[in-house]
This record gives sequence, C-alpha cells and structure tokens, in this order.
Amino acid sequence: MALTHIDKKGTIKMVDVSDKNKTPRRAVAYARVLMKPSTFKAITSGRIQKGNVLETARLAGIMAAKETHRLIPLCHPINITSIQIDIKPKKPNTIEIFTSVEGYDRTGVEMEALTASAICGLTIYDMAKAIDRSMKITEIKLLEKSGGRSGFYKRKN
Repeated sequence: MALTHIDKKGTIKMVDVSDKNKTPRRAVAYARVLMKPSTFKAITSGRIQKGNVLETARLAGIMAAKETHRLIPLCHPINITSIQIDIKPKKPNTIEIFTSVEGYDRTGVEMEALTASAICGLTIYDMAKAIDRSMKITEIKLLEKSGGRSGFYKRKN
C-alpha cells in the first residue's frame, strides 16, 4: 500500500482530497488512564483542588478535536458536526474515555477522535499530577470508523 502523505520523490505532502465527495463521517476512539486508587477516589469525589477533573477533561477533548488540524501537521480542517465524550470511571483505579466525532467532509474524523481522547487523558493527568505522577495514559486507539472510500472499520480486540 502506498503512503499518501509522501510523493514519488519522498517529499512529505498534504493529501489532495479535492476529487473526493463530501460524505458523512464518524469515528470512535478510546483512551484509558490508570492511577492509584487514592487518586481515583480524589478525582471521582471532587477533591482535586484544580476543580472538576472529568468535566475539564471533557471540555479539553472537545476543544482538541476542533483543533486537530492545527496540532497534526498533515490533517485537513474538518467540518465537525458532533463531538461526544463519555468518561467512565472504573473502580478501583481506571478512567476510560470514549470519544465519538461526526462530520460531513471529504476526509475522515479518526484523527479528531484520537486527539480528543488523548487530550482528555492528558488533562486528567495534568489536573491530578500533584498527587500522583505515576498515572499512565494507555491504549489510545481507534475503535471504529465509517464513511468515505474505505468504508466501515471496527476493531476486533
């Protein structure tokens, strides 16, 4: 399979999507944040001095999805129509992040969903690092996507 971000000379380029039709696009991404049980309890009980960690993370994820083309060099600006971020605390020490991004454009929204999930995780880390620098953000991954020439994809594992 040819890499579309590199021309025949090996020069990086932004993919030309002008010949593609605008279609509905959707992507769902995931991230997991692992922490000490005491950190989990502090976050979920609202005892972090910086404020509401989970709602701040959700807002940061929404903002990140909208700015993905400014953060990832070869991403196109996308006409995003919806961003949904579900943050699910799982006792005793895990916060799961599910991000769904929808748009109507010539290229997909996978990078927007992945970026939003990653930034949610990073925001959780930032807001709680004073009490737990050992937190880990893991498993940032695409769960599914639909729309466009490549059609539907769903992760099997």
